[in-house]
Amino acid sequence: MINFKQQIAETIYDEALGLSVEEIQGMLEIPADETMGDYAFPCFRLAKVLRMAPQKIAAGIAERIGGCELFAKVEQVNAYVNMFLSRERIAEEVISEIIREGDAYGRTDLGGGKTVIVEYSSPNIAKPFHIGHIRSTVIGNSIYKLYDAVGYHVIRINHLGDYGTQFGKMIVAYRKWGSEAELEKAPIQSLLGYYTKFHTEAEKDPSLDDEAREAFVKLEHGEPEETALWERFRELSLQEFNRVYDMLGISFDSYAGESFYSDKMPAILEEMKEKGLLVKSRGAQIVDLEPYGMTPAMITKSDGSSLYVTRDIAAAMYRKKTYDFYKNIYVVASQQNLHFKQWKKVLELMGYEWQEDCIHVPFGLVSLKDGTMSTRHGRVVFLEDVLNQAIEKTAEIMRDKNTPGVDIDEVAREVGIGAVIFQELSNNRIKDYVFDWDKVLNFDGETGPYVQYTHARACSVLRNAAEEDLAAIRAGNVDYSYLTGESANALIKMLYQVPEVIADAAAKYEPSILTRHLIDVAQKFNKFYHDEHILVDDPAEKRAKLALVLASKTVIANCLGLLGVKAPERM
Repeated sequence: MINFKQQIAETIYDEALGLSVEEIQGMLEIPADETMGDYAFPCFRLAKVLRMAPQKIAAGIAERIGGCELFAKVEQVNAYVNMFLSRERIAEEVISEIIREGDAYGRTDLGGGKTVIVEYSSPNIAKPFHIGHIRSTVIGNSIYKLYDAVGYHVIRINHLGDYGTQFGKMIVAYRKWGSEAELEKAPIQSLLGYYTKFHTEAEKDPSLDDEAREAFVKLEHGEPEETALWERFRELSLQEFNRVYDMLGISFDSYAGESFYSDKMPAILEEMKEKGLLVKSRGAQIVDLEPYGMTPAMITKSDGSSLYVTRDIAAAMYRKKTYDFYKNIYVVASQQNLHFKQWKKVLELMGYEWQEDCIHVPFGLVSLKDGTMSTRHGRVVFLEDVLNQAIEKTAEIMRDKNTPGVDIDEVAREVGIGAVIFQELSNNRIKDYVFDWDKVLNFDGETGPYVQYTHARACSVLRNAAEEDLAAIRAGNVDYSYLTGESANALIKMLYQVPEVIADAAAKYEPSILTRHLIDVAQKFNKFYHDEHILVDDPAEKRAKLALVLASKTVIANCLGLLGVKAPERM
């Protein structure tokens, strides 16, 4: 597709200005007020070079480029050159490319096939997959899709929390209060009950914590009984997790969790020792990070067991060796900011410059109306329950509206789950928020169901069109002069920006950039739909408008896909 900014920059370029085409392109602005043009070029910077008032410079440039066929109008306003692109030219360039590229529209090869790892979701086994996990899960899944869309080879890793002292606690709790029959009937609920009871009882009897530490040390040393219990908890947990992942349409290339790196840690400890980084502290081994403004990084406890830092260092080294990544992205809550700074600094002290390519993408936390969630106290909202209630609510709405010809069960699943995902990705990821059933299941306003309905509306228009008109559009037989009205032009400009928006969202690890733009696309489409009668009698006008509907439908479906949301054709 034509790069309008580059075309404008090449048109403005004049050796006397002392600016390269690239510099001019970087200076171009999109006015907040559409009446001021599609693009504006500020001339303040040129005043010193040309020793001339910026208003006069702007007037000279406007006069020089005004006759270019790229523009419908060029005008000088104060120190700005305001440029209005030819609406017919924009319509032809944008719509024809979208129809030609189809599902591939918005995709680029910016990444050049370089490998990017995205680690996301990463729940703890033997604990509930609760609403708090949705943030890492859907943000990470969208980041994976965005990086894939801009040309990277992406490896998706679910770094399961399947190691650590908490499993010693779970083993002790199961031995004291658990049964295989309970596990079979309700695995995660039973394990949560045992875990909650452990903490209640440990407050009365602190010796339980000593038992848990001892059980975990045995697990690290591969004792058969502890290992068998741990493997059972892991197997049951994965069955539960995969049911939720299937609902969300999410999969992974690797489930290598913390336990995967247990046999790789001795060599790393030896390397740290050889490089003089380890210091004894109360029986534990640490790396002193106080000179760098951080608390010490504890590498092993006094009983010799490993910690998160050690395992994350081992994981990063394994990934670099195995995948030779360009970027190693971690979608993990902002609570872990210090943790990531610590282990990255340890890698740096070990001499690994590639630690700079390990990128922590933090996000805000989810809390309940009456406080923070806590698995220790059994205060959680199961993610599967949220998704099922969203599906049920959607099905009720659809039955009330009496939608003949629609598979209510299938569409309710797509729309209900889509509503939850879209709501998660609508706001800046770093913001904390309070989980509220009413808000999550409210389908009015700037929501996923609104965008999905817009897609279904476009599909309905296309179903009502004659096949000969659609065939003519695909063959390029379109008169774009019928698409120069305000609402059509506003929509086309939004569609044109999509590849740039996708690249920006990937670069900033921020799916909400795409989500907000997609809402704007849907709003602009609906305005066009209401302003213009599409299936008119005039064949040329009808085909032009149908071409814009087809392009809009394609873009909305593509963007929903990058968010991990389905695009129903009927609602």
